[in-house]
Amino acid sequence: MIVTLTPNPSHDRTVSLGGPLTRGDVLRAVGSTRQAGGKGVNISRACLGAGVPTVAVLPVPSDDTFTPELAAAGIVCHPVVHDGAARVNIAITEPDGTTTKINSAGPHLGESVLASLSAAVVAAARGADWVVLAGSLPPGAPEDWYATLVAALRGTGARVAVDTSDAPLRALVDRLDVAAPDLMKPNAEELASLTGADPDALESDVAAAAAAARVLVERGVGAVLATLGGRGAVLVDADGAWRAIPPPTTVVSTVGAGDSSLFGYLLGDLRGHGPAERLASAVAHGSAAAGLPGSTVPGADEVHPELVTVDPVSLAPAG
Repeated sequence: MIVTLTPNPSHDRTVSLGGPLTRGDVLRAVGSTRQAGGKGVNISRACLGAGVPTVAVLPVPSDDTFTPELAAAGIVCHPVVHDGAARVNIAITEPDGTTTKINSAGPHLGESVLASLSAAVVAAARGADWVVLAGSLPPGAPEDWYATLVAALRGTGARVAVDTSDAPLRALVDRLDVAAPDLMKPNAEELASLTGADPDALESDVAAAAAAARVLVERGVGAVLATLGGRGAVLVDADGAWRAIPPPTTVVSTVGAGDSSLFGYLLGDLRGHGPAERLASAVAHGSAAAGLPGSTVPGADEVHPELVTVDPVSLAPAG
């Protein structure tokens, strides 16, 4: 089972344009989608499609419309009610796949709501295979809240994956000595923010990306799955490093592609696959998602890990 925590969920709206985005113009949409979302929610949706049991933990406003929508899709939810309003995230996609995102901050969550979320996640984790802590933190949450949760989850027997950015990511890395997760999934920009490297350089130089990821592994992280956009991904763990090249993909929307990649990795792990196969599954899921509108989760017949090329990456000796 995979438990997901989405502490800052959103109503995700994706608008598809028939031409390039031009500031100041009146533009006409050729399509749009809307769904209850957030990184953890997206992973729970992917679990549902693959037949993997999941529980989605998330805060919901008192006029909750999230839980009915997710329940109608078949997702088991553990909602924690608060008095704020749900945020709305807007993604604008152009015909070449370029995606512009406008994310609102989200409602302020007080200490009691955050404590209830923490308790719900720890309770749900008992008996789970993985717990995924995903996305931004809402206003009111301490920057090191994820790090505190990772430490709290250690006694549950579940492994922990974290996918976040900015201050919560930096705070987690600052506490790796006591709160190192079993898996981290940064993209090139997030990985660069931790090392001072140029994100474009990490995307174009697989060895550099793997070397940056290895720093986190050496500090206690079980494995690092670093997604590199259209160039695929690298995986680094204590036993080695691998890179994966995705199959040719016509990009429609990159919204949620990283979430699908993370799910693909976890699915490979649940199936007992080795590192190279888990990486192939991650990249296959991510590239399939990029070829679909909005944050649509790809179906099993749309994911083709056999078309992903995986090779080991040679790294210089540590130190």
